[in-house]
Amino acid sequence: MTASERTEAGIEATYEETDAERLLVFDRDGRTAAIAQNREGYAMLKVRPTPDGDELERYYGFDMALDHAAELLGVTPDQLPIPASAEDMGM
Repeated sequence: MTASERTEAGIEATYEETDAERLLVFDRDGRTAAIAQNREGYAMLKVRPTPDGDELERYYGFDMALDHAAELLGVTPDQLPIPASAEDMGM
């Protein structure tokens, strides 16, 4: 498992690779949003309210998934800190 973190403006981002998927989780004041992609990194991105929550939507592009995650947290997408290891998510 690979993991990295980045925090900016009160938003913590954690990226990890599990046996099944790549997972980017944002936490802001107890509110969470998660973006998941298969381990190989070629499938659509799934946005969830929590890392193990039900899928809310799927996106091809990382930008669209970030927009949705930001909406769940009540911030703008440019406020989300992205760990370097997660920058290549999306198709």
